[in-house]
Amino acid sequence: MANLKGVFLDLATVDRGDLDLFALKQTLPDWQFHNTTDPKETAARIQDAAVVVSNKVILNRPTIEQASNLKLICVAATGTNNVDLEAAKEGGIAVTNVAGYGTASVVQHVFSLMLALTTRLDEHHSAVAAGEWQRSDQFCLLDFPFRELAGKTLGIIGYGELGRAVAQVAEAFGMQILLAQRPGGEPEPGRLPLHDLLPQVDVLSLHCPLAENTRNLISAQELSLMKPDALLINTARGGIVDEMALANALRSGRLGGAGVDVLSQEPPVEGNPLLTGDIPNLIVTPHIAWASRESRQRLVNELVANIQAFVAGQQRNRLV
Repeated sequence: MANLKGVFLDLATVDRGDLDLFALKQTLPDWQFHNTTDPKETAARIQDAAVVVSNKVILNRPTIEQASNLKLICVAATGTNNVDLEAAKEGGIAVTNVAGYGTASVVQHVFSLMLALTTRLDEHHSAVAAGEWQRSDQFCLLDFPFRELAGKTLGIIGYGELGRAVAQVAEAFGMQILLAQRPGGEPEPGRLPLHDLLPQVDVLSLHCPLAENTRNLISAQELSLMKPDALLINTARGGIVDEMALANALRSGRLGGAGVDVLSQEPPVEGNPLLTGDIPNLIVTPHIAWASRESRQRLVNELVANIQAFVAGQQRNRLV
């Protein structure tokens, strides 16, 4: 396999010049790295490649079938919806992914959002920036009363690796944990139907994948079941929440706050109901919960291990 050529189609989605790529470059004798790849460029760029790495670039059936030398597709993510797995299988092409690399980063971001909303961090910071503390006749500014997480109830939808890790940290804060039944799944001991769980939680955190049974899982009806001072945290996928319903709930004071790291369209080039700038108690971040430098380096390290295993004739993180 000495002549294997590798192509990374969208390196800029992972590395911004702050990662160590040495081990990745050593996996194959020939590499081409592209920061981004337009759909019209994909077929030409991979036509003589044996190994292709893609985070979000789509590898559909026609593209895969044209790549006659292709032996391995490495998805630089956990989800593989950008790759036609059936076409790869029919062509005898191995497909791998990476999982678990972003857990610490996502958990940290979940609590960054949760804590910022709970402590009303932005309002306190803005008050100081506006000189309100400086003009106060008290040693502390108590204009924005806030609560503690201790003793509050956290509801979790999606109890995989991320959901479990969030629950572990929440318990360290003294929170009580309630788990939702798997959407569309069979009842499980210790889990509540969603509509039974929602009225009981002070914070709801989403960690389920986006699928037909989870699209708009949190809509106007579900939001109406939540406490008026409850918080919604979404670091999963944008389509799980009805964004217009969430915007309306926050504007009307029907929901206490929301921290959102994902939107239904990314980037939101056509706008979004949550980006109007007039919605109170809302924090929107640009899909970066997973993206600490350490997390992105772990992702690269996993790519290295997947490629090394393939070259050695071993199976690792194989989906096909």
